[in-house]
Amino acid sequence: MPAVSPVLEHDAIDPSLDLFAEIERLKTQLNAVLLAHYYQDPDIQDVADHIADSLKLAQVAAETDADVIVFAGVHFMAETAKILNPDKLVLMPDAQAGCSLADSCPPRAFAEFRAQHPDHMVISYINCSAAIKAQSDIIVTSSNAEKIVRQVPEEQPIIFAPDRNLGAYLNRVTGRNMLLWNGSCIVHEMFSEKKIVQLKARHPNALVLAHPECEPVVLEHADHIGSTSSIREFARRTPVKELIIATEPGLIHLMQKDSPDKVFIPAPPTNTCACNECPHMKRNTLEKLYLCMRDRAPAIELDEELRQRALLPIRRMLEMSR
Repeated sequence: MPAVSPVLEHDAIDPSLDLFAEIERLKTQLNAVLLAHYYQDPDIQDVADHIADSLKLAQVAAETDADVIVFAGVHFMAETAKILNPDKLVLMPDAQAGCSLADSCPPRAFAEFRAQHPDHMVISYINCSAAIKAQSDIIVTSSNAEKIVRQVPEEQPIIFAPDRNLGAYLNRVTGRNMLLWNGSCIVHEMFSEKKIVQLKARHPNALVLAHPECEPVVLEHADHIGSTSSIREFARRTPVKELIIATEPGLIHLMQKDSPDKVFIPAPPTNTCACNECPHMKRNTLEKLYLCMRDRAPAIELDEELRQRALLPIRRMLEMSR
């Protein structure tokens, strides 16, 4: 988890408050920009200034002239904004909004793994902690990973961390043989191949759109594999009216706005729980968003030496993504 300032004690929110209006007022008062990931609840998406995937949000964070960045996402996203903006106040609605994928790559264990392969370059998925970014040569997102991996000379061995499924997908499409850290995302691991096959049987004309963090057996059934922004764009362009979505269903809110004439079917998990929803993303609520802006807490704090080391691979990503 990132270092964060202490959460202040909150008095109860006046139920008569229009939280949408109050958040807009606070954005003006603080000269704040509100960034939200596609996986956030619809209310948060509707009040955000920018709704995007990790690459676009990192680019916006790098270029903003706002004094305050409010990041409705999970901790590695807010950390990335702070890495890029050390002099700005970076707030997040819930300091406990972590990431199972980032947690699957402990910095000390990863340092030992790196030491065993000193000739390897380290490419890390942005869904990792600042401490892992600081041990990396290049950061990637699911939007730009293939493009960046293809820019690395073929003779250069690569460690890819922390997501083994995204790494395996990249190995398949690029022909590389990257050494993979054994990490994964709990949400994308939960999709059931059997249930997707059953859905396709009930909706024979539907296409399956899947995120590359899904297990390989799920990707085998996909008609399109891509990042959240790629899935959204494909859904907007395709003439097909029924689409099965194998990623966190928060993305469907905007896709339904883009294409109100289409039917979006969330891919089911392996059981009857709502495990296709990220429990960490869903920790953020409109009420917590209002409170963090009102109280200017929780705020992300980073050690400067760590921040400087983590900044270099992010800058390389931004340069190589142009």
